[in-house]
Amino acid sequence: MTKTVLYLTRHGQTEWNLQKRMQGHQNSALTALGEQQAEWLRDRLEVENLGAIYSSTSPRALHTAQILRGKRSLPIHQQVSLMEINMGSWEGMNTDQIQLESPLQYSHFFTRPDLYIPLTSGETYKQLEQRAVPTMERIINDNVGLEVLIVTHRMTLKVIMAYFLNKSLQEIGELPDILSTALCKVTLTDNNTTIDLYGDTSHYQ
Repeated sequence: MTKTVLYLTRHGQTEWNLQKRMQGHQNSALTALGEQQAEWLRDRLEVENLGAIYSSTSPRALHTAQILRGKRSLPIHQQVSLMEINMGSWEGMNTDQIQLESPLQYSHFFTRPDLYIPLTSGETYKQLEQRAVPTMERIINDNVGLEVLIVTHRMTLKVIMAYFLNKSLQEIGELPDILSTALCKVTLTDNNTTIDLYGDTSHYQ
């Protein structure tokens, strides 16, 4: 029986997370706590025999992946398709302001992803799903029998976990939130997919 193990996480806390600003395809640096969160997860994963590391191309995810890699000599495979959902004109805006100006769309963004429509040039959740899920399938096919680390983003990770949980876009809004460097673990065997961890933060100190 072939066993492939995926460790999936979200980047560490960023400056914009602290300021309650939407990031999407834009970027802000990890905070000191964000780096610390990545170090806590690095220590937790130290005993795992990682065979490959993948990351979103966003600097905040890449920085997190570099910390998580630790002393391993593995390359980090950067994937544009693992970036966060494109939030269009919301990017850089404070969430309180967005809620005030677009309450229904803001609510749909978090609770009813199937109904969410970006106000400007952003992505729908369907478009996010259409780029993230095939990437996951390719990563799995390219790394059969290995333990793989994947560093991505809050909503992208929720979409990916919904795929493994056989949840619809509508049901993504019901999934628990995924905090900074929270760990998800998925074990794939020949006929079975097991969700071992979802958004686990037991490495927090």
